[in-house]
Amino acid sequence: MSGYLLDTHALVWWLADDARLPATAREVIANPMSRVFVSSASIWEAGIKRALGKLDLATDVPLAEIANDEGFDPLPITHDHAAAAADLPPHHRDPVDRMLVAQAVHENLVLVSGDEQVVRYDVPVIWSG
Repeated sequence: MSGYLLDTHALVWWLADDARLPATAREVIANPMSRVFVSSASIWEAGIKRALGKLDLATDVPLAEIANDEGFDPLPITHDHAAAAADLPPHHRDPVDRMLVAQAVHENLVLVSGDEQVVRYDVPVIWSG
């Protein structure tokens, strides 16, 4: 079984069936043999963007509930994740993306992301731009 961690935009685009999510990412997420995780950091980031009016999910259902309904596994942020994120080189300035990289590395997951900055880290990535 393979493990994958969705970047926030990958999660949102999956849920919206957005064409910006490439076929390679769709196949991984849809594969019943894939174990797909959603970080607490992504739920937090999407919640902030919703509150600021920068993200419309076309539903009032909490994103964590939607992710659970999709069968995605929650990935809480641990002290080890936080320490690993703090120790990363400063390739990326976004704290959420740094956390996702740290979690993927620490948990041996492949990051599903279109963010071209994350490939500068030593983390396996599907998609990235």
